[in-house]
Amino acid sequence: MTESHIDVLIIGAGISGIDVAYRIAERCPELSYTIAEARDRLGGTWDLFRYPGVRSDSDIYTLAFPFRPWTGEQSIVDGGELLAYVEETARVSGIDKHIEYGTRIESADWSGADARWHVRARRDGEEVGYVARFVVFGSGYYDYENPYDPGFTGLEDFAGTVVHPQFWPEHLDHRDKRVVVIGSGATAVTVVPAMAGDAAHVTMLQRTPSYVLAQPRYDAVARRLSRFLSPGTVHRLTRAKNTTVQWALVQACRRFPEQMRALLRKGAVAEVGSAEIVDRHFRPPYRPWEQRLCIAPDGDLYRAIRAGDASVVTGHIDRFVPEGVRLQSGEVIEADLVVTATGLRLKLLGGVALSVDGRAVDVAQACAYHGTMLSGLPNLAVCIGYINLSWTVRADVTARFIARVLRRLLDTGNDSVVPVAPDDLGPTGPFMDMQSGYLARAADQMPRTTQRYPWAFRQNVLHDTWATNRARLDEGLQWSRVRQEARA
Repeated sequence: MTESHIDVLIIGAGISGIDVAYRIAERCPELSYTIAEARDRLGGTWDLFRYPGVRSDSDIYTLAFPFRPWTGEQSIVDGGELLAYVEETARVSGIDKHIEYGTRIESADWSGADARWHVRARRDGEEVGYVARFVVFGSGYYDYENPYDPGFTGLEDFAGTVVHPQFWPEHLDHRDKRVVVIGSGATAVTVVPAMAGDAAHVTMLQRTPSYVLAQPRYDAVARRLSRFLSPGTVHRLTRAKNTTVQWALVQACRRFPEQMRALLRKGAVAEVGSAEIVDRHFRPPYRPWEQRLCIAPDGDLYRAIRAGDASVVTGHIDRFVPEGVRLQSGEVIEADLVVTATGLRLKLLGGVALSVDGRAVDVAQACAYHGTMLSGLPNLAVCIGYINLSWTVRADVTARFIARVLRRLLDTGNDSVVPVAPDDLGPTGPFMDMQSGYLARAADQMPRTTQRYPWAFRQNVLHDTWATNRARLDEGLQWSRVRQEARA
């Protein structure tokens, strides 16, 4: 087995991994790094998803890297355009030269004797290894191979075609077909209007409604600013503006839920043109932002419904039948094609088996330090974005924090740093606390957090950014060296 000795191993070549690589090279240029990517192409989510209409689920000014301005015209961009932006960012910064594709990390064991992670991976059927001073997980948080399966009865009886958005067939033709999209989350809200123009009809079949907010595809402020300011300045100002607006929306939903519920309803009625449709299919039983709020660019979902190209049915599925899907009410929704946009399955840390000196580690027993490092795991960090704001807003804060920790290791001559949680942490909750099904199903698998920094991760950009950027690296972290001969 071949082994590569490097300073930093980054797992995953999506937005998080590329952001971390950039910040490490920026602050610690003397460190070597490798990005191990399981797929054959960078981009992560944006390379995986190929379903109709795939796009960013937040504005590009906050989703783009803060160190590389977005210069396109649209604010909500197509997946292909976003992937091209990520690829070009990796290329112009030289990060692409550090990526090793087709490399699936299987296990990582920390050796206290030499202060190194000994990592095992598989590439082209062969076992390969890395010996790394520091490991960063930029692999996202869901399972790329196994989406959530609610276990529908009678699938084998259905005479049509069933596809999952995560595995969209390249040449699937939906023109002039009756399509049923099962789900009400961001994927369903994207797929329905994208297919409605060519299909005979598209039905969004949902068990529980979601809040859907119509948002302009173009940012009017960015357009005006671009007339007399440089692209970099436009990007920074629009990013700050949009981050503030998104934060304010979340806070308003939490503090004034009934008023925000009424406001969202009013907007939906204005878009779809029917209070009856909105009250039946777009009024969730939960408060706004207790689950993710879905975005419809230029209200495309509502427009498809208003035009009669799409419709919504709310009910519980009994089973599949030859002609389509039968509900518990007895109604049968006829279909030629069914899209099961039923959600994600979480796989934290890419499913990598972690151990410390040969002892297996359960990350669900660890506490997250500033949402980045995990108690009891030396020289290891996780780059996870926000679930109630653009992913990159948090990912970049984390990436800069990781680079700061590495800089401290270099400057002090220490070999390892590990978070040590105090005994009086108090009540803890899951790392990502939201009622969304895919998060609720995996709550017991997540690291823990509290409401007290440095062990808090509040999903609040103002509080989290202030605390993380100003973190005292002697508080909660234990720094140490190994013997000189062991290190050598």
